[in-house]
Amino acid sequence: MRVALIQMPVAAEKAKNIETACQKIREAAAQGADFAVLPEIFCCPYQNDCFHTCGEAENGPAQTALSALAAELGIYIVGGSIPELADGSLYNTCYVYGRRGELLAKHRKVHLFDINVVGGQCFRESDTFSPGNAVTTFETEFGTMGLCICFDLRFEELARCMCLRGAKVIFVPAAFNMTTGPAHWEILFRQRAVDNQCFTVGVSPARNESASYVAYGNSIAVDPWGTVLCRAGAEAVTLYADLDMARVDAVRQQLPILSARRTDLYEVRGK
Repeated sequence: MRVALIQMPVAAEKAKNIETACQKIREAAAQGADFAVLPEIFCCPYQNDCFHTCGEAENGPAQTALSALAAELGIYIVGGSIPELADGSLYNTCYVYGRRGELLAKHRKVHLFDINVVGGQCFRESDTFSPGNAVTTFETEFGTMGLCICFDLRFEELARCMCLRGAKVIFVPAAFNMTTGPAHWEILFRQRAVDNQCFTVGVSPARNESASYVAYGNSIAVDPWGTVLCRAGAEAVTLYADLDMARVDAVRQQLPILSARRTDLYEVRGK
């Protein structure tokens, strides 16, 4: 199973970003990719004042373009995320399309990125976005896949729920910044992979030092043993990771973490 990690630049114009994403997906398909994965908020700058302007309702231009391209190329597309307008609210949403262009999954970011690090990054997604309320997995010929967005990865419970449903890969469109990225990016992807004995795939926008929110980049794929298979730098680049699904089963048999859990002891009692 070949995965293309598309670390693309994000411009101010939504149409240009959609065009860039489609061009990179075409290149990925030509390289034999089964999955093309885009970054979080790939269609506009990561700024609260851009989210409503570039948001779209069901069957909007970004969704339509990705669905049509998945069908044309016969490729799975994990569509990063876009601002989704629905029910009078705005969500940070990832759409996944199958080889026939069908919608396989839609994940609304569950944990909103509200942080204030002393001497570092301050950002409040909840000023604009509403949270989703679902654990998201989807089925492919390679097995069950899990899906979350950026800050969601910090919550082990969510990753564990996906893997208990059978997920062998967790896809994570993300946009860590220059405070959280150097500190936690790689360790989180390796930690979730080891804890859940699965592959983790994180895809970021390319770094733009002149943006108001500077993404860390460093798109990454990690195997179930915690080995980094590939990792980008700051630049615009597409990486390719070949994931052997048999590796998941082999690691789970050798270290039976999931099957050896003592759920009779794990209930939290009291405060």
